[in-house]
Amino acid sequence: MKATNIRKGNLVRIDGTLYRVLTMDHVTPGKGRAHVQTKLRNVQLGSQTEMRFRSDEDVERIALESKKMQFLYKDQQGYHFMDTSTYDQVALSDEMLGDATSFLVADAVIELQWFEGKPVSVELPPVVDLKVVECPPAVKDATASAQRKPATLETGLVVQVPAFIEEGEVIRVSTVDGSYSERAR
Repeated sequence: MKATNIRKGNLVRIDGTLYRVLTMDHVTPGKGRAHVQTKLRNVQLGSQTEMRFRSDEDVERIALESKKMQFLYKDQQGYHFMDTSTYDQVALSDEMLGDATSFLVADAVIELQWFEGKPVSVELPPVVDLKVVECPPAVKDATASAQRKPATLETGLVVQVPAFIEEGEVIRVSTVDGSYSERAR
């Protein structure tokens, strides 16, 4: 594909190395040629780098195989997932999962992306339901309508929630930015 078709989340191969596109910006300066500025994460190492491509430059986009996997548990070897159709199990490291670890609860089914028989990334649903395990009480007689307070969730993630949320409730959290979405019904 042409460099101008690169999008956030794409997997590309550059000089034999797989990269996940974190950000992409098409720059058209008043003087000089247009180019695409990207921030990439090396899939194997987890390191980040910035690369610039000419607008007409070809970039190899990688097609991935998706498998539904169920999260089982976490131990010293990592996070263990099971293929829901074949019952095969795989353990993934903290580095490979990145921020996704904040949204994983036992028995959650997620999409794992595979390339050449190896897992390379995780596709989370847009929102997940998590239980509030620690939350300070609401301030009485507070007049601010948008009053927020920190709530610690069962995965250890801390989010700002409205004042009416209490310990023990289940809330929906956006996996995109880690923000409170709504009460789970």
